Amino acid sequence: MEIQLSSFASFLLIILAFMSCFSEATAGRGGIHGGIATYWGQNIREGRLTAACTTEKFQIVNIGFLSTFGNGQSPQVNLTRHCNPIYNGCWNVSAGIVNCQNGGVKVMLSVGGPHGNYSLSSVTEAVGLADYIWNNFLHGHSTSPRPFGYAPLDGVDFRCVELE
Repeated sequence: MEIQLSSFASFLLIILAFMSCFSEATAGRGGIHGGIATYWGQNIREGRLTAACTTEKFQIVNIGFLSTFGNGQSPQVNLTRHCNPIYNGCWNVSAGIVNCQNGGVKVMLSVGGPHGNYSLSSVTEAVGLADYIWNNFLHGHSTSPRPFGYAPLDGVDFRCVELE
């Protein structure tokens, strides 16, 4: 049962990625419209996550970025100087996630970003990344400590790249 759920979760994440790319491509042509979104996690002067949500300016806050993955690398989150998941964890972000969600703000994990070391060279790597995201950031179950504690995020923000 666990394997089937994991595969189902991976399938859903892949579908969500395509839907995210499609909605991004159609938003400017009378397509999907939503609230204002912002990115949090790359500038130490931006303050705590809770502060971004309590401004009441944003309906979505994307935590950025999961910027290392693929090519045999362990996935890693980069939140500049807010916290370091490798050394001291980012459990302090967990309270911010809960505070934002309690205030009606959706909190997403942003995958990719402007700087990083990431790529997916096979379906196996993509499924592995989807499983990792599901189990460590969404509603799955991880055998190791989750980077942001046990507060599940609302979704995933995928940065789409157009192929020429």
